[in-house]
Amino acid sequence: MMLAPSSLNLQHALGHFAAECEAAGMRVSTSKSEATVLDRKKVACTLQVGGEVLPQVEEFKYLGVLFTSEGRMDREIDRQIGAAAAVMRSMYWSVVVKKELSQKAKLSIYQSIYVPTLTYGHELWVMTESVRSRIQAAKMSFLHRVPGRSLRDRVRSSVTREELGVEPLLLHIERGQLRWLGHLFRMPPGLLPGEVFRACPNGTRPQGRPRTRWRDYISWLAWERLGVPPEGLEEVSGEREVHFNYERQNEKKNPENHIV
Repeated sequence: MMLAPSSLNLQHALGHFAAECEAAGMRVSTSKSEATVLDRKKVACTLQVGGEVLPQVEEFKYLGVLFTSEGRMDREIDRQIGAAAAVMRSMYWSVVVKKELSQKAKLSIYQSIYVPTLTYGHELWVMTESVRSRIQAAKMSFLHRVPGRSLRDRVRSSVTREELGVEPLLLHIERGQLRWLGHLFRMPPGLLPGEVFRACPNGTRPQGRPRTRWRDYISWLAWERLGVPPEGLEEVSGEREVHFNYERQNEKKNPENHIV
């Protein structure tokens, strides 16, 4: 993956990369390479490799995560919720509602298969109230069926979760996001994730309410859960015990308590 502030810079970097590949006896596959522009408006970006023009797309997958030209993660979250639903459908009768299977075995499958599918790439998510509710609903659609319940039983999600002894999924997501924040701060200069995290794009934003950036969200999360102000994030990022403090502080302050 290559990233540059302009099409001219990207073409220069791509040409240099293609030349290095040819010197090593390799070549850039134009049939598997695509270009996209991260912008709210459609902007043309013509890139060439060996005289062939790379197709420009509005979305692409990288390491299993869907990125769009608008920079939103809504479609990616929808994909993961849909993938988790497909997993549950595939083993609904053989695992989820099978009476001969113990709850311990069902929860083991929930932790090892369902949760990783549902939360894949969650480090990049901005957890708005809407996203929290959707993730909570997807999680409870599995857990309610482990003890043989349905929505008609009108049992609160918190009751089912406490009976099964399952860790709150939102706590798992927030802990992973704070862990990724620590990785970003500790990255040496020159690595792409760290450079993107520290970048400050130029230009003016359109009218209306600004989007919640991931950096703004993670700053709020660190302040809300850990009491760390935004200006102190980089200082405490090297303290790995901060994650244990996070777990201890949230034993009473459960991020899922406000969702039924």
